[in-house]
Amino acid sequence: MKFPELDLKPEILRALTDMGYQDLTPIQEKTFSPILNGRDLLARAETGSGKTAACGIPLVQMIDPSLNAIQALILVPTRELALQYVEEIDKISRHTDVVPFAIFGGFSTEIQKAKLRDRVHILVATPGRLIDFLYHTTSIDLSCVRTVVLDEADEMLKMGFIEDVDFIMSCLIHEHQTLLFAATMPEEIDRLIRIYLKEPLRVELNKEQVAPQSLAHHFRYTKRHDRLNFLIEYLKREKISQAIIFCNSRHHGEKLMKELEGKFKSVEYIHGGLEQSRRISIFERFRRNEITFMVATDLAGRGLDFSHISHVINYDYPCGLESYTNRTGRTGRMGRSGIALTFVTDQELKTLETMFKMNRIDPVWHGDIPNLQTVSKNNSKGDRKKYFKKPSRPVPQTRTLLNSRNDPIRGKRQEIQRVPLNPSVASISRTGGLSKLQ
Repeated sequence: MKFPELDLKPEILRALTDMGYQDLTPIQEKTFSPILNGRDLLARAETGSGKTAACGIPLVQMIDPSLNAIQALILVPTRELALQYVEEIDKISRHTDVVPFAIFGGFSTEIQKAKLRDRVHILVATPGRLIDFLYHTTSIDLSCVRTVVLDEADEMLKMGFIEDVDFIMSCLIHEHQTLLFAATMPEEIDRLIRIYLKEPLRVELNKEQVAPQSLAHHFRYTKRHDRLNFLIEYLKREKISQAIIFCNSRHHGEKLMKELEGKFKSVEYIHGGLEQSRRISIFERFRRNEITFMVATDLAGRGLDFSHISHVINYDYPCGLESYTNRTGRTGRMGRSGIALTFVTDQELKTLETMFKMNRIDPVWHGDIPNLQTVSKNNSKGDRKKYFKKPSRPVPQTRTLLNSRNDPIRGKRQEIQRVPLNPSVASISRTGGLSKLQ
C-alpha cells in the first residue's frame, strides 16, 4: 500500500513526499487504521521496521491544532531516542500547525518550561524528566492527552523505569488511548498490558524472526589479539558509506578509538560518559554523514535510526542474543541492505549455533569456518584445529556498486562461502525554543 491511498491530510502527504516515503511498511499497514480508530494497540516488529512513523503519522493526523494543549504523550527510554522521535514528528508535521516538543534530562528545565508554556501538542519525554516536571512544576497539564505511547517499552523495563511508568500512567485518570511498541516482548510487559491496555489489538510481525532480514550476517573467527589487524584491513578494503563499530565497555572503546584515529580521518567515539551536548553533537554529525566510522558502546545499539549506515561491526562479541539484534538493527533498516560483521573468538564459539538458530541467521564466513557441532560446552579453550572444517577460500576482492544514495551496498557481489544453518542541546521544535546545537 502507498501513502497517497490513505485518507491523510494533504499537508501530511506533502511532508511524506518530501521525506521520500512512498510505500507503507508492514507494521504501518497493520497499525494505522486501528490507531486512527482509537483502539489500544500492542505492536511488536523487528528493529528498523518503521515503528516511529507508524506511531507519528497517525498522531499528527489526529491532533487538533486549534486546541493549545498536550494531546499526545510519548514516553521513550533515552534522550537520544527522544530527540530522534521529535525530529521525525517535526518532519511529518512541517506543513501543519502541529507542534512537537521533547523534554529530557541534561538540559535546563527553565528553557523547557518556557516552551511548554507556549504551545505543545505532542510531548515526547523520558520518564525521569517528565516526573520532575509533574512533581515540581505546573508547566505540564496532561488532562487533554488523548493518546499515550510507550515506545521501546521492553527497554524501559530493562532500564528500571517500571515504577516511573506506573506513576505517569496513574496521572492519566481520564479516558485515553494507549499504544505500546516494542521490539521484544518479555514476560514483564504482560503486567503493563493487563493494567493499562483495554482489549488491545495485538500486532506481532515476524514473531519467530528476530534478525532483520535485509541484513547479510558476516562472521570472522580469529584470535583476540588479531582482531585489530583484521578490522583495519576490512575497513580499508570494503566500500563503506558509514559504520558503527561496537565495543562492550568504555575502556575497550577508548583503546580502539586510539588505534583507529591515527589510521582513518573520519572517526568518532560515543559512550554514556560524554556530556549530553557532546553526545548529541556526535549523533547529529553522524546523521549528516560527516562521520564515517563511529566507535560506540551499546548506547547506540537501540532505537536510533541512521539512514546511511551500510555496516555494523561487532568488534566485541555482543552480550546476549537481544544485544546482537539491537546492534545489527542499526543497518538494513526499512528494507535497505546492510552488512553486520561480528568477530568471534574461542570464547564465543559455544554460543554461536544457538544464536544462529534463534535469530534465523544464515552466516557468511570470512576466512576459516569453525565446525560448531564439534564444540562442546566444556571446550571454551582448546586446540583450534578441531573446530575447523577444511579451510575456505578467501573472500575475493570485488568492487562495490553504488546503486543509490539510500542503498549504498545493494548490488554487491562476492563469491564467499555460505554455511547453511543446520536444523542544541534542546528539544527540537519548529515554532519556538532552542532547536540547534549550541
